Amino acid sequence: MKALVPARGTVEFAEVPQPEPRPDEVLVKVDAFSVNRGETFLLEDPPPGWRPGKDVAGLVVQAAADGTGPAVGQRVVAHPPGAGWAEYAAVRTDALAVLPEQLDAAAAAALPLAGLTALRLLRAAGAVTGRRLLLTGASGGVGHYLTELAAAAGAQLTAVTANAERGERLRELGAAEVVHAVAGARGPYDLVLESTGGAELPRALALLAPRGRLLWFGQASREPVRLDFFALLNGPVSAAVEHFSYADVDHPDGPDLHTLVRLTAEGRLHPELGLVDDWHRTADAIAALRGRRVRGNTVLTLN
Repeated sequence: MKALVPARGTVEFAEVPQPEPRPDEVLVKVDAFSVNRGETFLLEDPPPGWRPGKDVAGLVVQAAADGTGPAVGQRVVAHPPGAGWAEYAAVRTDALAVLPEQLDAAAAAALPLAGLTALRLLRAAGAVTGRRLLLTGASGGVGHYLTELAAAAGAQLTAVTANAERGERLRELGAAEVVHAVAGARGPYDLVLESTGGAELPRALALLAPRGRLLWFGQASREPVRLDFFALLNGPVSAAVEHFSYADVDHPDGPDLHTLVRLTAEGRLHPELGLVDDWHRTADAIAALRGRRVRGNTVLTLN
């Protein structure tokens, strides 16, 4: 089969063996996949044998031998550990969800990593009704989902985005306030959801209320963070900084994917497709994503 493989910091097409599913896996004919920023980072120095592709949507063409999961002919969205940028992908039956008719492959492919991150961040945040939240790096897929989910839960969320157009969309999704830099945010906040790292994290941390929490879930700036202990003495007393990993869960991804699909089908969650293109232009899409010329999710289709 044809697949995209790492090559000189980006990807190129290659012929690779079609995957042979294990008993608890289905074989999916991929119709669309999403490109995540973290995957573009890995392409710069890929692990041996690694192929990108964690977010896919497509058609089941071989059911699982153990009798679990969807039947042949059902459309699914899936979150395999990798190798999804290909004509076919083998996916565990507990890492997928069946798609309803009204949800197309491009929108579904934008759900897994970004949607799972947002859903689990909100769970980690706990009860947010009536609380003030600050979200940095809100222009991306996680930021859009998180804004919509938090607003629906009753949070008063301030979104940080440098892009005015994206800011208007975040307001439409429920953001109470949009600022273009952390310096423009007005604390104190009960919770900070921080995804940029670098100099922005300590600035956001300083806006916390006493005993507030900062959940650190990304480092889009790729700049290390420096914290001054003594600076906090005049700021958020006893603040907690917690590292967050969306993969740190004790259950499979399938049930959470089903939740994301259900919310989307009900019109309560709206995938933001910043770029949809043919998969033969994946290298161009990666360059656009690295250059921050795309807001929202980047999806490539195989049709």
